[in-house]
Amino acid sequence: MVMGPTHAMSGAAVGLAVADLLPLDWGGPTSTAETFTFAAVCAGAALLPDLDTSQSTVSRSFGPVSSVVAKGVDAVSLGFYTITKGKRDGKRRGGHRTLTHTALFAAGIGAGVSALVVQFGKPAIIATLFVCLGLALRGLAGELAKEKGWLAVSAVAAVLSALTWQSYPTEAGSTGLGVAVALGCATHCLGDAITKEGVPFLAPFLTLGKERWWEFRLPSFLSIRAGGPFEKVVLGPALTVAVGLMVIWAIDGAPQAIYDAFVPAPK
Repeated sequence: MVMGPTHAMSGAAVGLAVADLLPLDWGGPTSTAETFTFAAVCAGAALLPDLDTSQSTVSRSFGPVSSVVAKGVDAVSLGFYTITKGKRDGKRRGGHRTLTHTALFAAGIGAGVSALVVQFGKPAIIATLFVCLGLALRGLAGELAKEKGWLAVSAVAAVLSALTWQSYPTEAGSTGLGVAVALGCATHCLGDAITKEGVPFLAPFLTLGKERWWEFRLPSFLSIRAGGPFEKVVLGPALTVAVGLMVIWAIDGAPQAIYDAFVPAPK
């Protein structure tokens, strides 16, 4: 699978890019703080699909709790695959890269988050922020988060979620958080689609040659090996630089200040 930091960084990049385009009716950010929150939630959600395996970054993010959840998601995913598989879909021993790696999951969990926020308000928003910001920390901080351990990550996520709430009211969170979560999950799938293994993003609705769980992937000469040299040396650093530039650009007044600094004023 694509490494956790790469997934998180790609989620942050997509979140920053979409934040400026998202309509206000859909929870589009109205301030720099909300833009960064949207991107952070998207970054954390970009790890969620790998909750179907105990070998992933997300399954270790919250210690025993996330480990147990990962085993449950694995079992549910395998069961869903077994029930819906086509005549030419093979048998599987685990549920990794099945249900949670589909458009159905991305849309469903995004809609679920939005519904919970509408129904329960502040508690649901803080819970969503806690989970997603914790995952974002685990993914973006990489080795540092691994070294400090899941208790430290959980504690920092709890503080950040409570503080972030102050600048992320219910009106913005009701749909915006759901969109960010769905977008993060879809971004994860896009990342896996460029690997040699591929991802069953359109399953189980679109059948191809009696296969419901066929995997969307790039031609072999364009695909990359997950965790390979290209991801570590090229893709990861490129995403990091892109996110850094996008963060600067997202700050209120920064684009104009940069323009004024480098473009001489007319005499």
